[in-house]
Amino acid sequence: MVAMQLYVVFILLSSLCQRLQGIELEELPDKDMHTGLLLQLLKRIRLERDYDTIVIYGREPCVFHALLPQLELPTVLLTQGSSWEDWSFSSESLLLICTSDAEQERNTRTLLKLQPARRLVYLELEKQPKEVCQAYFEREQVNVAMVDSVGNLYSCRCFEQENYVQLAVNLSSSYPKESTALMSLNSNIDVASESNSNYAFIYVEQFSNMRGSLIRSEPDLLGPRAFLYHNPSTGKYEIKGFVANLITMFAEHVNATVKLRDDIGLGQSIHYKNIVQRVKLNMLDIAATLSSTLDFKNYDHLSYPYIHSSFCFMIPVPARLDYKEIYTIIVHPLVTGVLIVLFFIFSLLLIYSQDLNWRRFSLINLLLNDRCIRGLLGHAFPMPAQPSRYLKGICMLICFASIMTTTMYESYLQSYFTHPPYEPMLRSFEDILNSRHRIAVEREEAKHWLLKNLSLTTSNAHRVHIVDNWQELIRLRESFNISFIYPTTELRWFSFNEQQKYFSEPVFYYSEDVCMKRFLLLSLPLRRHLPYRQLFEKHILTMQEFGFAKFWMDNSFNDMVRLKLTSLKDYSHPLMPEDQVYIKDLTRIFVFYLAAHLFACICFAIECCWAKIFGLK
Repeated sequence: MVAMQLYVVFILLSSLCQRLQGIELEELPDKDMHTGLLLQLLKRIRLERDYDTIVIYGREPCVFHALLPQLELPTVLLTQGSSWEDWSFSSESLLLICTSDAEQERNTRTLLKLQPARRLVYLELEKQPKEVCQAYFEREQVNVAMVDSVGNLYSCRCFEQENYVQLAVNLSSSYPKESTALMSLNSNIDVASESNSNYAFIYVEQFSNMRGSLIRSEPDLLGPRAFLYHNPSTGKYEIKGFVANLITMFAEHVNATVKLRDDIGLGQSIHYKNIVQRVKLNMLDIAATLSSTLDFKNYDHLSYPYIHSSFCFMIPVPARLDYKEIYTIIVHPLVTGVLIVLFFIFSLLLIYSQDLNWRRFSLINLLLNDRCIRGLLGHAFPMPAQPSRYLKGICMLICFASIMTTTMYESYLQSYFTHPPYEPMLRSFEDILNSRHRIAVEREEAKHWLLKNLSLTTSNAHRVHIVDNWQELIRLRESFNISFIYPTTELRWFSFNEQQKYFSEPVFYYSEDVCMKRFLLLSLPLRRHLPYRQLFEKHILTMQEFGFAKFWMDNSFNDMVRLKLTSLKDYSHPLMPEDQVYIKDLTRIFVFYLAAHLFACICFAIECCWAKIFGLK
């Protein structure tokens, strides 16, 4: 009886094991097929654009975890839906989302870095693709594709009437294995060809056609980088300038619309720091201004550097020298020393060449040799009746030296009288503090730049003119007020220099010797989570590569003149040249004349006392 019961139990267990084995054998092919087609899909995604890092959001069990051994790529597992550390990898990542709500990233740095990354979401049966795409669009994450357990593949699309499309790629075993997507892995289909109807991209550039969507911008109205004008053909206000043109051309390229403030035509301008603040508050997308990379800790709110510049001083051109100073500046101290040495050498040679001995040598003949002085000044002097060939040679040398010295001196004198030279330029901050000019600067810039880079003290602080209203500082600078020295960038100086070409003479010059920053990288302020940041930065590189940025810079001043935003008024006020020389202009000549006579008298007195002095010895 017991044996019979054991036999029945054995038969039941055997049949149960056989049934379970049959179930496993029936389900295993479907599971392997599902995994294989997922791998084929990931290969297809990699074919479109390579990736070298996998990020998986979600807990196990998840279909993507089973693919890790076959992928053989560095993988980051975020089971909590968010990362604790900032994302610092520079690799191209593919995000695999286990469920539609598995990604709950709260790390702002990681959220920014992974915003443009491609995402593949495993869609639950009860979830609709439209809802998932809308949720990701609200987070400004647009590169999203979805696959469900049935095998349907969806891809989110911005700016379409339906925010997603279903692609002809199926993972279920009930569909043919060679789907549209998988065919490209086994054939020589040209991936870059858009004319191939059998190929559909899973991830597309969402912002290549924004269909008139708005790009919120704000110009700082500081020419030549951004200025406002009224377009009579459209009746609207538009922006131009080498920064504004970058934004407007990008908007044309992606079929977008630049949106300005409604009251921008009322003449109310906003300080560029307030514009940057509005960008940080997500009130603007791209600001039509420039900010230095030194003002930010990172590039979260900055674009790729658009242009570089220096930040130096715009200094008034020094006044021209008085006529009375021209006589002395012609002869350089080194040249004067060389002429004195030549005079002594020629004097000694003349003394020795007369009798070929030193019997005629005396102090008066050395210091005040009449023939040598006349010869070097280009005047005639008497020659002995029968001069030796040595004396003739010395006189010939004096003649050539006199021709060179007098010709150069007279040419310099005539040139300087026609166009007097300028006073020495200011080459250091100490020169600026000792000059008659004051530094005009805005209060915020004085705190941020002037006090940090220049050694201001209580004794020289009065040399700085603080302006509270930044528009007043702009007005002073654009009126070329020579009472002040203005800090400005090299980019702004370019327009000032072009404007000065229409003056009678230059009024200011850009000093590269006195600078607060000799090299600055300037970028456009961007909204932190701008979804088309990469596309805009690519546009910046394109404009730089093809020379559009330089072209806009070179024509910025002409655009301002054409739009009547600046005038060609002459602010130089040149002084009329004097047509006569006054007695006061010859003061230095008279002083030199009296000094020479006094020196001659001293030498004569020494000569008279020469014998007595040596007699006492």
